[in-house]
Amino acid sequence: MNAAETTARDPFLEHRRLLFATAYRMLGSVADAEDVLQDAWLNWNGADRSGVRNPRAYLVRTVTNLALNRLTSSRATRETYVGPWLPEPLLTSPDVAEDTELADTVSTAMLVVLETLNPMERAVFLLREVFGYTHAEIAETLGRSEASVRQIAHRARSHVQARRPRYDADRAQREQVTARFLEACSGGDLNAVMELLAPDVTVWSDGGGKVTAARRPLHGRDHAARWLLGVLAKPVSAGVALRGATINGEPGILVAMGDTPIGALTFTLADGAIRDLCLQLNPDKLQGLSGAPRL
Repeated sequence: MNAAETTARDPFLEHRRLLFATAYRMLGSVADAEDVLQDAWLNWNGADRSGVRNPRAYLVRTVTNLALNRLTSSRATRETYVGPWLPEPLLTSPDVAEDTELADTVSTAMLVVLETLNPMERAVFLLREVFGYTHAEIAETLGRSEASVRQIAHRARSHVQARRPRYDADRAQREQVTARFLEACSGGDLNAVMELLAPDVTVWSDGGGKVTAARRPLHGRDHAARWLLGVLAKPVSAGVALRGATINGEPGILVAMGDTPIGALTFTLADGAIRDLCLQLNPDKLQGLSGAPRL
C-alpha cells in the first residue's frame, strides 16, 4: 500500500494538516501542538469508531479539547515567563502566504492578540471565525450551551477586533520592505534601519531567559534601531546569516548559524513603515523553523 492509499484510508492522516493548524492556533506553540496531535492519535487509535459518523469533526473536537486543557494548565507558566512571551514561529508555504485571510490567522501579530483571550474564548473564536463552525457545533464540541457559546463568541470577537493590527500593505510591499530591512541589518547601516522604522515603533524580543533579549518592549525609532543592530548586525561577522523566509504566512527574516535557525523576525507595517516588530530568540521555541513548512 502506498502513502496516498494509507492516507486515504486513515482519516487522522488525511486531516493531519488541519489538526495541526487547529492545535497551533490554540497554543501558539509548535512543540505543544505536536504533543497534542500525538495524544489525539493515541485517542483515535484506541477509540470505538463504530459510532463516529464524521471523523473530521470528531478529530477536530478531540484536538480542540486536548489543546484547551493544555492551554489552561500552561497559563500559570506563561505568567511567570522571563520577558515578553511570543508564539513559536513557523515556516509556512507560499499557498498560505498568498491567502490573505489564512495568513492573517497564523500571523505572529494575531497569535499575540489571541494570547490575551482566556482559553475558552480562544477556542470559541477559532472554531467560529477561522474554521466556520456553527454555534451549535461549537457548543457540542466544548460541552457548553449554545447561548453560552454565542456570548463567548461575541465577547472574543469584540476583543480581537479592538486589538488586531490593521494592515495597509500588500505582499509585494511587505517583501520589498523586508528585503531593504534585511540588507540594512546585515550591513550594520543604522540610518537605513531607522528610515524603515515608524517613529513610534515597538520591538518585542523573546529570549525566555535562555539568551540575551530585552526584558521589556523597546519603544521609539532610535532606541529600537540601535538595539536591533546590536543583536542582528554584530553576529553576522561571526558566521550568522540573515535571510528572507515566509514565517507565519508573512515575509520575515530567518536568523541562522549554518543550517541551524537561531532566531526569527516578523513585523507589521503602517504607512509603509515597520510599526510592531517581534524577534523570537528563545532556542526552545525554534522547532517550527526547521525542515519543510508545516502549513
